[in-house]
Amino acid sequence: MITIDELTVELDGEAAVVRAIDALRLTIERGETFALVGESGCGKSMTALALMRLLPENGRITAGRIAVGDEDVLELPEAAMRHVRGGRVGMIFQEPATSLNPVLKVGAQIVEAIEAHTPLRGAAARAKAVEWLRRVGIPEPERRIDDYPFRMSGGQKQRVMIAGALAAEPDFLVADEPTTALDVTIQAQILELLKDLQRERRMGLLLITHDLAVVSGMAQRVALMYAGQIVEVAPADEFFAAPRHPYAQALLRALPGAARRDAPLEAIAGTVPPLTQRFAGCRFAPRCAQVMPHCPTTPPELKALDGRRQVRCLLYEAGARAAASAAPSAASAAAAPSAAPPAVPTATPTPTPSTSPSTSPSTTPFAASPATPSAAMPAAAAAAAAASVTAPAATAPLLDVQSLDVRFALRSGLLQRVHGWFEAVRGASFRIEAGQTLALVGESGCGKTTTGKAIVQLLRTTAVTGGRALLQGRDVFTLHGAELLAARRAVQIIFQDPFASLNPRLRVLELLEEGLLALHPELDAAARRGRIEELAERVGLRRDALERFPHEFSGGQRQRIAIARALAVRPRLIVCDEPTSALDVSVQAQILNLLRELQRELGVSYLFITHNIGVVEYIADRIAVMNAGRIVEQGDCAEVLERPRNEYTQRLLAAVPRLEVAVP
Repeated sequence: MITIDELTVELDGEAAVVRAIDALRLTIERGETFALVGESGCGKSMTALALMRLLPENGRITAGRIAVGDEDVLELPEAAMRHVRGGRVGMIFQEPATSLNPVLKVGAQIVEAIEAHTPLRGAAARAKAVEWLRRVGIPEPERRIDDYPFRMSGGQKQRVMIAGALAAEPDFLVADEPTTALDVTIQAQILELLKDLQRERRMGLLLITHDLAVVSGMAQRVALMYAGQIVEVAPADEFFAAPRHPYAQALLRALPGAARRDAPLEAIAGTVPPLTQRFAGCRFAPRCAQVMPHCPTTPPELKALDGRRQVRCLLYEAGARAAASAAPSAASAAAAPSAAPPAVPTATPTPTPSTSPSTSPSTTPFAASPATPSAAMPAAAAAAAAASVTAPAATAPLLDVQSLDVRFALRSGLLQRVHGWFEAVRGASFRIEAGQTLALVGESGCGKTTTGKAIVQLLRTTAVTGGRALLQGRDVFTLHGAELLAARRAVQIIFQDPFASLNPRLRVLELLEEGLLALHPELDAAARRGRIEELAERVGLRRDALERFPHEFSGGQRQRIAIARALAVRPRLIVCDEPTSALDVSVQAQILNLLRELQRELGVSYLFITHNIGVVEYIADRIAVMNAGRIVEQGDCAEVLERPRNEYTQRLLAAVPRLEVAVP
């Protein structure tokens, strides 16, 4: 087994020391799948990096022990650790674009792992690499093994990383968000592959993910992490049937789906607290719906309740219930007065109108969206603003894509001569009305992202070979100069890979200000700063994050920055390419609520590219299903999801993992 005992990890920050992991304890047995879940920034990925001894330069393990079998890996020299890392314990990293070497072919990177940890060499190692590429679902593996990472989609790069980690057939696998960039069919294939390997080789799996549906179908045990600490450990079936910690209950209530479409998701207020401080009491207390008067000052211990369940919460301390019931505060009154386990709060947020209004675009092509009504706005002005976005829809759609064709040249040889063409998108047609969300779903490599990039004019000169994209009646493929600049003000994009799309040399403030400087030069410095600070708060970033660089954030936090950057110029249409794929469920709920709120207030439209069907059920008005570059089915979201007619759509929906939770 793997044993982690009292592990403490600290990072040297610019202003103070960050205690990323605080006295963490867990065990993973051979053949077991142990899931580690929690919000971005809570320490999940840092736990994995500490286990592999891959902490960043400013990080160090200050206490604790990590044992693989009987061997303490913290005591090993680096030369010996190289045999453990990859050989006995493999790892799938969270971001494939930054984990794969961009100047090496993907096959060379897999062969390197095989030759380092198995007896295979040369042609035999290459044949093994081809076999693993085939097992993880890479089409034409004999050809794709000689591709560079940039020639692959995000989901395909993720599959290459999985193949590289599994090729050495390790005893344990640390999988940090292994299915984040994968569509549901490939996700099902990868998860089944992991299950097969566990049965064959009794491989232990530490699964770090925010996809609770995947956890429910894969894990035997679940540990919930918050602010560097484990707050609940339980068998998976017990965790989902009756979560005990208030944080666990809130997470399950934040899951999107068709049943919650007519009301905002119950996002958890606030963010994970900064880990530079010394905590006097419960770290979740400022965000807890069941907080008691002594919670902010009394640190809870991780205590066993029954069987294999442990909870870190004062609600389960002796006498806590009596104190809570006697306290006069409203917060303590919310706690159950009996000695039984605490009831899940049943308060529901006030429903808001559906977020699919028919709003009219401005008569001026590519006009900016109206200002957001705010609480400080006078009532008359707010009413006028609301009226301006609920007017009857114009006849023409905001975006009308007609017979879009996109192809890429296939090159080879020293001179990179063209020897053929790859048809990425073939005859795609769809419409998006003002204030409407169209979800574009399909497998990785089917052309979803290429379609979005073509609309945003990121493939102007080499790829678009046919069709039109009419934005408020104007074909964006024919625009140049000032007209193209105006179109870019009206259309923005949230990229799939947040780290690759953020300039690593710019601070967050500069990243968010860049679009405003280019597209809204009329705003002065104070107005720009005010808009940026408001956006940071709305996407769940603290204001001190504005002075930091992208590499200082987790994957989910970087995705929030990317979303804020797209929203900063207040466009009429946003191409959202997997905008919530890197987010945990609580932050996902915040972002989905934000996107729907902006749609309701501003009439903004979304082309929502995703493989998360739960998100589609919650946010989309219409859905288009894409396969091999063609749209094979489209229509009203509920109709397509409930009664799919195309065989491919039926297979796609059959592969979706489902999670039934008891939390109201």
